[in-house]
Amino acid sequence: MTIRLLGRTEIRHLAKSIDFRPRKSFGQNFVHDANTVRRIVSASGVNRSDHVLEVGPGLGSLTLALLDRGARVTAVEIDPVLARQLPTTIADHSHSEINRLTVLNRDILTFQRSELTEEPTALVANLPYNVAVPALLHLLAEFPSIRTVMVMVQAEVAERLAAEPGGKDYGVPSVKVRFFGNVRRYGMVSPTVFWPIPRVYSGLVRIDRYETSPWPTDTEFRQQVFELIDVAFAQRRKTARNAFAEWAGSGNESASRLLAASIDPSRRGETLGVADFVRLLQRSEDWHVVPKATPAETAEPVTDTHDEVPSR
Repeated sequence: MTIRLLGRTEIRHLAKSIDFRPRKSFGQNFVHDANTVRRIVSASGVNRSDHVLEVGPGLGSLTLALLDRGARVTAVEIDPVLARQLPTTIADHSHSEINRLTVLNRDILTFQRSELTEEPTALVANLPYNVAVPALLHLLAEFPSIRTVMVMVQAEVAERLAAEPGGKDYGVPSVKVRFFGNVRRYGMVSPTVFWPIPRVYSGLVRIDRYETSPWPTDTEFRQQVFELIDVAFAQRRKTARNAFAEWAGSGNESASRLLAASIDPSRRGETLGVADFVRLLQRSEDWHVVPKATPAETAEPVTDTHDEVPSR
């Protein structure tokens, strides 16, 4: 049976029927355009063999489109009102497809693998923009079974995630996400497809996890690499030789370690790729003493827009 997707009028009526008003603190803006959700699901490549983890399903627009592809879906929703309503909405629009949906009322930033009985193979989500980057990195690390990621985020964050070394948008998120896989942009999404209408454009980003990782993926190694990335970008104007001085020792020792990893000591952090950071760590005899740095860019806050951007 064909699944009926939600439209603008139906989204508004549904919210009214449960006396629900979108909360800015959760960045609640809901997709009401069927072509947009079909585009997202099609670009994700999910099919009947996939178990999809969806973050922030909201009123269910994207959830219905995922079920329409035949996938099994676990939807993680932080808002208890929406989490309670979602199964009813799905049942009303898809009937028998409700048995392929699991809804969990959880905060995605603390969500753990042990809370699922089946490992997810894909992540498809309209991520809450104020926590998009930390949520994405957390899920990629927590669920190694996820092979494909398709997320809608604020356009500025999408540009940062997909930026290449040396570009103006290249930063901590650009490097860290590439620890897990390859990153590609999949175009823009207009604010007019949301209710309420936000003041920013959205961007689609797809991540394909490496089939065979080029480097170790254990937690300790990943954390050490991420700490090196934080060190480099905490002092963007400094050369690598000076930026890594606290970690490596004197300027000469720092230069020697960089050269041993085939990195020119005069390069700046924003020109280094994830493979450079991995190589630097692996070539260092004392890699286990990498100091913790404040990951100033990791969360990528966006000034004046974090509470008015789509998360559903």
